[in-house]
Amino acid sequence: MSQQQAVPKPSLQGVRIKARKGAVKAHAKHEPTVFRDQVYKHLEATPPGDYDAVANKLIQAGSTLELLKYSDALFDILFVGGLLQPGGSYLDEVGPTSPFSLFQIKDPASVEEIKKFVEVLNKLIRRYKYLQKPLEENSLPTLLQYANKWQDGQRDKFSVAIGLLIAQGLANAACLQSLTKDHLVKNDIAVNVLTAILRAYLAELSMEHLAGALKKGGIKDLLAFFPPNRRTAPVLDAHFRGAGLPQVADWWTRKQNALIREEIGKSIKEALDREDQSADVVTAVRAIVEERPLPESELVSSLWQGLIAQVDWSARPDQIEGLALREVSRFAPIIEPFCTGPKTEVALINAVQVYCYEDTRIMKAFPQILKVLYNKDCVSDQAIIYWYQKGSKPQGRQHFLKATEALVKFLQEQEESEEEEE
Repeated sequence: MSQQQAVPKPSLQGVRIKARKGAVKAHAKHEPTVFRDQVYKHLEATPPGDYDAVANKLIQAGSTLELLKYSDALFDILFVGGLLQPGGSYLDEVGPTSPFSLFQIKDPASVEEIKKFVEVLNKLIRRYKYLQKPLEENSLPTLLQYANKWQDGQRDKFSVAIGLLIAQGLANAACLQSLTKDHLVKNDIAVNVLTAILRAYLAELSMEHLAGALKKGGIKDLLAFFPPNRRTAPVLDAHFRGAGLPQVADWWTRKQNALIREEIGKSIKEALDREDQSADVVTAVRAIVEERPLPESELVSSLWQGLIAQVDWSARPDQIEGLALREVSRFAPIIEPFCTGPKTEVALINAVQVYCYEDTRIMKAFPQILKVLYNKDCVSDQAIIYWYQKGSKPQGRQHFLKATEALVKFLQEQEESEEEEE
């Protein structure tokens, strides 16, 4: 049999196979310097100080330039006026700077002027939404690392801009994590930049909004922005009050106190689960507050909440009040050592009042609970009378005042008779 010869496959002559757009872009050479020069060319015709013209030019440039691919270069240009190399130095020290940038705003820069710059970014991102992610996840965290390279005026402008960007929802507070790096923390650069950012934010929105933004960004510990040898609550409190931001200091204190209260509640639960003696529970709580002080009025409130939370309320409805009185009598030796004066005693009564208001099953037992606390030396007659006259909480006030009227009258008469005997 003769061997069959292979027949060559037909081929198209003179036809150029066109590659897909995505494949071309993927294999295209990365040329940030070419991109930089193209951006400069778009911006060079804009009049100085005409922020609307700059925004329009950048939006027009987006139709021809690969803004997403060169987003880091774009934001380098807009913020610092040129391309940066790793370490924060300019790529071309002698080359031309951008016709427009944040750093070119004259010192001392006003917040209103920086707002105009932020509005340029706002317009650009509204048009090209895909730029927001690289801005908040790449550019801002990277640029913040170089804050030690800049002059004071440049740092201030950048800090205000970040505060405004976060306030307007154009950036996430997670970028602030970059400030906790050692080279920024050690010379107070980190805490000063953070303070300027928070001040700019609070000029626009409330402390409540700021707290939410910090939580969303994973910023849990403001002490991490301070030098290691100054990471204490008093230092933080004094810094922000001195910087004219007492609301930050107050928020931080409340946040820390909430953590301490949580720790006290956990310690009480563990101690009661082990069936520790009352004295051991007192020792455990004191160890916590010695290391992390808590205002006395908040401490007794935390004790009450931590202890009452351990009660099993599964008894029959007609037995609930008796159960409450027995449990309060059992817990009284733990509470009494911390009732050191009228202020803490009134705070304890208010904690009981609010709890009885919220748990209607023991609402009627409030006067009896108060009497148990009085008999166990947790609260004095003066504290009860003061609470009755002007120290009560608004929750269920009229009901509780009426319910304790007989007890207060008895205490007042007792006090008067003692004064007559003297």
